[in-house]
Amino acid sequence: MNKLFGLLLAIGFVFVYSPAMARRVKGTTPKQDGFRMPGEFEKQEKVWMVWPERSDTYRNGAKPVQETFVNVARAISEFEPVTMLVSNAQYTNARARLPENIRVVEMSNNDSWARDTGPTFVINDKGEIRGCDWTFNAWGGLVDGLYFPWDDDDKIAQKICELEGIDSYRTEGFVLEGGAIHTDGEGTLITTEMCLLSKGRNPEMSKEQIEDKLKEYLNLEKVIWIKDGIDPDETNGHVDMVACFVRPGEVACIWTDDPNHPYYKECQAAYKTLSEATDAKGRKLKVWKLTMSKEPVYLKDAGSVDYAENAVPRKNGALCDASYMNFLIVNGGVIAPQYGDEYDALALKQLQEMFPDRKVVGVNTLELIYGGGNIHCITQHQPAVTR
Repeated sequence: MNKLFGLLLAIGFVFVYSPAMARRVKGTTPKQDGFRMPGEFEKQEKVWMVWPERSDTYRNGAKPVQETFVNVARAISEFEPVTMLVSNAQYTNARARLPENIRVVEMSNNDSWARDTGPTFVINDKGEIRGCDWTFNAWGGLVDGLYFPWDDDDKIAQKICELEGIDSYRTEGFVLEGGAIHTDGEGTLITTEMCLLSKGRNPEMSKEQIEDKLKEYLNLEKVIWIKDGIDPDETNGHVDMVACFVRPGEVACIWTDDPNHPYYKECQAAYKTLSEATDAKGRKLKVWKLTMSKEPVYLKDAGSVDYAENAVPRKNGALCDASYMNFLIVNGGVIAPQYGDEYDALALKQLQEMFPDRKVVGVNTLELIYGGGNIHCITQHQPAVTR
C-alpha cells in the first residue's frame, strides 16, 4: 500500500476534497423538490461580493467605491467568511486592497451587484442547498436597463453554484433579482409592484402568473405586494430599500413623518400595507419603523463619472436612495449603511432594538448610493446547511 501511495504521489496523483459536480435541475421546481428560500436571519455560511470597477457608474474611476467595498467586506468578515469575485483586470488590485482573510476569485462580470446577479439559495430539511439562477437583464433590458451588455452578469449565478458544487434551477426567460424579494422562510414573501410588474422584466406575464412563479421557486404560500419602491430610475423599486423581515411575523419598514421628505408618500404607503397584512401563517405583522435619513442625499461630482453610450449617464443633483433599510443580516450581526447624516445614530439605535441579539455595525456608504445601491445590493448571503 505504501509503495502504491508513493507511486501515485510520484506521478502527481493526489487525493483532495472537491465539491460535488453541480448540475442543472430540469423538469421540477424547488417547491416540488422540497426546497425553500430561508429568511436572511437564519444561519449563514458565507457572503459573496463582486468587485466594482465601472468608471461610467462610479465616481473618480471607481477608486472611492472600491474603498467602501473593502470596508463593507471587512465588517462582514468579522462575522462570517467573504468571497470577492473580481475581473481579470482588477484581480491584482483587489487582492492587494482586501484583507488576507477575504477570498478573492477571478470571475468575469459586467458590474458589482451580487444580490441581483448571484443565485438565490434554497434549502431543504435534509441539509441540502440549491440555487435559483434567475435571468438577469440589468434591471430592465432594452426597455429601461442601466447598461449593456449584461451577459457576464447573467452567468454569475451559475458560476457560483458550480464553484460550490451546488445544483441549480435556471429560470430561462423569467427575469428577477435578489434585491426584489425578502422572505420570512415560512412561506411569506414581500416585494413591490413597481419592480416585478415593470415593462422591462416579464411583460408577458400577469401579476398572478408572476406570483405563481415565485411560489414554485421559493416555496411560498403568500406574497405581500407593496405598491412602490423608492428607486424607480435604478432598479424599478427593489423591496430591499423599503422593507425587510426581521424574523417570522415581524418586518422593518422605512419611515418618515416629514411631509416634505421626498419619500414621504412611499414610506407612509408601505407602512400602511404592511400594518394591514398577515403572513402565510395568518399572523398579523409587527411592523418596526426604520428612519430615512433626515436630509435627502443628491449626487455630487457626476462630472468624474465617465460617459458611455451603453450605460445610463449619471447627473449632478440626482436624488440618491439614502435608505437605512439596505442593511445585511449576518451571523450575530447587522451591517448597516451610514451617510454622515444627523439620523445615522438613530438608525443604528432602531436596528439594535430590532436585533437585540446581534451586533449592529455601521459603515459609511455614500459612494454606494452615488452608484445606485447599498450594502444589501452588493452582497449575496449563502445559507448554512450540513453537507
